[in-house]
Amino acid sequence: MPIVELLEAHQANAIAGAVFEGTVEGKPLVGFPKHWRKILGDSPLAEITPHVLRHSFARIANDLGFTESTIAALLGHAQSTITSRYVHSVDTALIMAADTVAGYIQGLLEGVRFTRTTYALDRHARAAAMNRTLVERLASS
Repeated sequence: MPIVELLEAHQANAIAGAVFEGTVEGKPLVGFPKHWRKILGDSPLAEITPHVLRHSFARIANDLGFTESTIAALLGHAQSTITSRYVHSVDTALIMAADTVAGYIQGLLEGVRFTRTTYALDRHARAAAMNRTLVERLASS
């Protein structure tokens, strides 16, 4: 399920402005790194921090050909360039970018071997390549 659909389904029961509800009912989650360390404990993933996840997400988005301004918008970074005052990210483009990166990461976790054509830089070729990859994966399942 794409992350946007998952979050929309979750939003029906969520408190205003919070993506994830905290341990106190009706309050947003705070202290994410602390919760992260508690969940991972002594597991092999314990050294992976939220910062590492953000850095990896940004690197994968860059590898997939998304622009720096799109990646910055996905990460919630403020834009300080003159151009960014005139060019605003379109929500649908950001949703497509987030779904593409999430689909790529999901594919990696499921053992999909991506070909070089998946890294096409224009969005139509990238979308077609991702669709081919997903269709091939579903056909082999």
